[in-house]
Amino acid sequence: MPAASGNPAALRQDVLASLVVFLVALPLCVGVAVASGVPAELGLITGIVGGLVVGFLPGSALQVSGPAAGLTVLVFEAVREFGLGMLGAIVLAAGMLQIALGLLRFGRWFRAISVSVVQGMLAGIGLVLIFGQLYTMAGVKQPGSGPEKVLGTAGLMGQIATSGTALTSFAVGLGTMAVLVGWKRLPAGVQRVPAPLAAVALATAATAIGGLDTASVQVQGLIEVIEPPAAGDFASLGSAAVLGTVLGFALIASAESLFSAAAIDRMHDGPRTHYDKELVAQGIGNTVCGALGALPMTAVIVRSSANVEAGAKTKASRILHGLWLLLFTALLPAAIGVIPLAALAGVLVHAGCKLIPVKDLVALWRGHRGEFVILAITAVAILATSMFEGVVLGLLLAVAKSAWETSHVHLETRALTGGRIVVVLSGNATFLRLPRILQTLEALPSDRPIELDLTDVRHLDHACRAALQNWAARHNAAGTEPVRMTGYAATNGSATAPTRTAG
Repeated sequence: MPAASGNPAALRQDVLASLVVFLVALPLCVGVAVASGVPAELGLITGIVGGLVVGFLPGSALQVSGPAAGLTVLVFEAVREFGLGMLGAIVLAAGMLQIALGLLRFGRWFRAISVSVVQGMLAGIGLVLIFGQLYTMAGVKQPGSGPEKVLGTAGLMGQIATSGTALTSFAVGLGTMAVLVGWKRLPAGVQRVPAPLAAVALATAATAIGGLDTASVQVQGLIEVIEPPAAGDFASLGSAAVLGTVLGFALIASAESLFSAAAIDRMHDGPRTHYDKELVAQGIGNTVCGALGALPMTAVIVRSSANVEAGAKTKASRILHGLWLLLFTALLPAAIGVIPLAALAGVLVHAGCKLIPVKDLVALWRGHRGEFVILAITAVAILATSMFEGVVLGLLLAVAKSAWETSHVHLETRALTGGRIVVVLSGNATFLRLPRILQTLEALPSDRPIELDLTDVRHLDHACRAALQNWAARHNAAGTEPVRMTGYAATNGSATAPTRTAG
């Protein structure tokens, strides 16, 4: 066991945190598996491997791994196209590819991620949880896509109002959330019990005592569903379609894990993530999951943030969460069977609300409106598509915003005696500012001599240099004195360094 075993206070905190993570992980493992079209036990196996295998490995001490919603669609399509038997071989191959990427030190590149993108990722996952788990709270099947979940909310409310079963289930979820919200107002001694643990326990007790008709977790057994890949499955890995799926699994799982690590590192003051080691750890976890025929894993932001929020100090909490999953699903399935799904959904809706940085949004809108837009678009894109696509869009927007802001350029026009016009260009002249530059230059009189001063230009890209030369050639063709360019090496066809010239 990690260092927490030598510190009783830290170990106690890790044990309590592990119980919280277990309660958050359980519905995710089951829900992701069902949405992926595979037995629920395969999701639980992946969660157990995430705790008992990846939990011991170096990389990120507080990040928790398991099956993730971001791979649901890809897994569903893979199972439908290649069959459930091929899933293990595909996941195993993806894990080995992740190990190779980590050993080649590709993980460090994921550190270059905008804070707004990270916050947008958290908010997007929060929205996915809220709109998805509302249906589970009511005992109603979730629609397939994010937009359908949002648009179906009105119909869901109508169904709750007209159906006694849905209303009862939804009330259990709301009661669970009420306990979570009000738990901090109770005496400190009571708060030693984790709020999610208390909320789920109270909801379970109320359901049992009141004889309420609510759906509960259904688990049959782990051993029966374990199906290692066969030799023929590995032979099928040579096809282009399967290799494309392997590559998709590896890249998306790696991206989600390392984006999650960037977010978790901003939530605590402990040791920072070693990205290359974390990528290797995720690869080892997926290799094991593939050998067992289970779902692919990533680091899951919801469990990881719950781990940090619960006060985890070391990796002991994530290891123990895997142990609780194993014990309860393998040895005490009946204990899980009494937990209402509505209560677990309430825990997830509450967790989703906490992932949305409401307090920061107003300040961000007032002071950094561009960052606010990136955050909002990233969150909405994750809800509408997937986590990977939403984060990639956010990153592209962040890069575009950065490029736009660093390409500041200033133009000043002065008329001298004798009719000569001097245009002073300063800053970074890139293709992004080319429309403004050409608009100013083309508005100048074509019958007067012009001097273009580039002395204060720090950077002149190829597009701008070519555009300036073409504009000068057109002006010279009008029969006026040739345009004089001074101050940048672009005047002789090179755009490598600024120089000063006479005149």
